[in-house]
Amino acid sequence: MATREVLPHDYKWWALSATSLGMFMAMVNGTTLLVALPTLIRVLHMSSLLAIWVMLAYMVTQTVLVLTVGRFSDMYGRKRWYVAGFAIFTLASLAAGFSPNGQTLLVIRALQAIGGSLVMGNATAIVADAFPQEQLGLALGINSIVIALGQVSGPVLGGLLVTWINWHWVFWFNVPVGIVGTLWSARQLRDVTAPQKNQRIDYWGNFTYMLGLLGMLLAITWGGIRGWASPVVYTGVATAIVGCYVFLRWERVVSQPLLKLELFRIRAFAMGNLSNLFIAIGRGAIILLFIFYFQGARGETALQAGIAVIPMAIAMGITAPISGWLADRMGARILATLGSVVMAVSLIAFSLTISLTTPYSVIALWLVLAGIGNGLFNSPNTSAIMGTVGPEQRGIAAGTRTMLLNTGNVFSVGMVLALVAATVPPSTMLAIFAGEPTATNPQGLTHFVQGLNLAFAFMALMAVISAVLSAMRGEKAPRLANQSQTVSH
Repeated sequence: MATREVLPHDYKWWALSATSLGMFMAMVNGTTLLVALPTLIRVLHMSSLLAIWVMLAYMVTQTVLVLTVGRFSDMYGRKRWYVAGFAIFTLASLAAGFSPNGQTLLVIRALQAIGGSLVMGNATAIVADAFPQEQLGLALGINSIVIALGQVSGPVLGGLLVTWINWHWVFWFNVPVGIVGTLWSARQLRDVTAPQKNQRIDYWGNFTYMLGLLGMLLAITWGGIRGWASPVVYTGVATAIVGCYVFLRWERVVSQPLLKLELFRIRAFAMGNLSNLFIAIGRGAIILLFIFYFQGARGETALQAGIAVIPMAIAMGITAPISGWLADRMGARILATLGSVVMAVSLIAFSLTISLTTPYSVIALWLVLAGIGNGLFNSPNTSAIMGTVGPEQRGIAAGTRTMLLNTGNVFSVGMVLALVAATVPPSTMLAIFAGEPTATNPQGLTHFVQGLNLAFAFMALMAVISAVLSAMRGEKAPRLANQSQTVSH
């Protein structure tokens, strides 16, 4: 039996409130930074490469740690790690606001990601523990509403903070939210699923995965900005190949692997996670590209750029709970596949229509379509993945899903920025990154937009691959007995 206590009937809603607060904080943190990044580049005198890695430091650290977090939560309980994550994230946010330069900010962002990984790596498993499977899609849809609210408020908040106050508050705003989240989670959450004893952490798996991911990203970002014919690029590629090869070989033979490859023998689990990976590559850099486009190419303020990307988040927030509710009744295959197709159509539209003079109404239309695709895909796909495993494996399943999601997001940012950067000189790219279009010439801006078109075409291809993989997941997976749900009193 996997339960430790009888839960009150309303526990699932309190657990959902705690995880939703964590999702909200994570989304606001990410989107406010995107809007503020041009300002940070100017104030902290960062190069284009350093600016990219200030973003990637958080994403890479979270990606590397999230599977270990899932394993820790299976071994020692989810509550303590979730609460600790909130506290670490809050302290790091406070420190980030005092950063004197970009290098310091990069290190603190990596520390902040440790807290973020503890929050994000446990949130889905906590929700899956608390809700019966027939309500899991709805619960994840509600989580998606909160994510959308974070995506809506984050860009506007980031624009307001850097325009009306100063850049420090982009990080300090997280502090009161983090304090509330830490206290609320400590009060409301319980460890529903009994810890799995006699497990070990796969440290070598962690190290080799990190080696492969860092090598790949270093090669992509360095090559796009500094040139591909470089020893750094060659070294990065070699490191990525060796790291990934050793990681996969090791995971096959170690007794308690970081990544349970046998779970990928479950067709619904494998196709759900792979489609999740490719849709993340397809959508991970959309907001970032448009922030640079609006501020760096069209000369709009941080606040204007933040407001401009809101339609996508609103559309996702409306669509996600509906698709989650529908997924509880008809399964994930049709909804998630349709979501990937819709996302691909919006990305193709961006590729064909974005120019320096594209009317905002056209851009907003395609942003709404992208948001609908996002909302159609997320909740059904997550619910389907979590429904393929039992309660004792939800931590590792949630960690696997989040790891692949983050890997896709990281690769998306690194790859598309490399594609864009390869079309213009480094000085022009830095001026665009810093939100200073007047510091470049019209020809440079034209080449930048051509790079955007190329990047969106690449992302559209990734969304198409996601649709194919999603369609291959098979019919609705059989429901597992929800051993973690208890009788209310």
